[in-house]
Amino acid sequence: MSTGVVYLLAAVAFGSSYLVKWWLKRTYRTWSQVPNQYGVTGAQTAAVILQDHGLDNVQIQGVRGKLTDHYDPAKDILRLSESNYANTSVAAMAVSAHEVGHALQDASNDLRLRFRRFLVPLAALGSRFGPMVAFAGLMLNNGFVLRLGVFLLAGMMIFQIATLPVEFNASKRALANLERLGLTDPAQRDGVRKVLTAAAFTYIAAAASSIAYLAFLIGRSRGSSVA
Repeated sequence: MSTGVVYLLAAVAFGSSYLVKWWLKRTYRTWSQVPNQYGVTGAQTAAVILQDHGLDNVQIQGVRGKLTDHYDPAKDILRLSESNYANTSVAAMAVSAHEVGHALQDASNDLRLRFRRFLVPLAALGSRFGPMVAFAGLMLNNGFVLRLGVFLLAGMMIFQIATLPVEFNASKRALANLERLGLTDPAQRDGVRKVLTAAAFTYIAAAASSIAYLAFLIGRSRGSSVA
């Protein structure tokens, strides 16, 4: 593959990533203004699903920020952003149910979650040192240093790819739980799907951007301009 094609694919991937992020924010903003049919908050949604599965050990806490929701498996804590914790919107319900999906994965010892957790140190090393080393390789025009940066960044890319099935499964669990518990009607089910789909595409875009960036760096490392 020629260097020009690699650069073009990288540009497309990065551009698509920004568009997907814009789509997520727009979708979330739209459905965060639509109240769910029972007026339950994100925290209440999470509590109902956790209780239904007998996960009394998982705590639910609010955390500052917007879309900073996450599940902490080390402490069995489900943290919901202030924009979702006490909000009664369809978006808050969808995001909260998705995060509970991760708690359910943890409780069932899901292989996908275990594999991603195994890759965390590799991803942390890559995200911390990979960009600096790769940048140094480009600035110094040094192929060895650049390839070392590529190697480190590859760890982060592998982690992002491994994240995809984990997130897709959490969203699948979210929709299934909301439907089984009768928390969504047909109209709001569409909103839940849209929020979960938009969120999933952000992970796809992130992985695609990492792949494109690595391809770009590999192309540079093989180019005549890098020793």
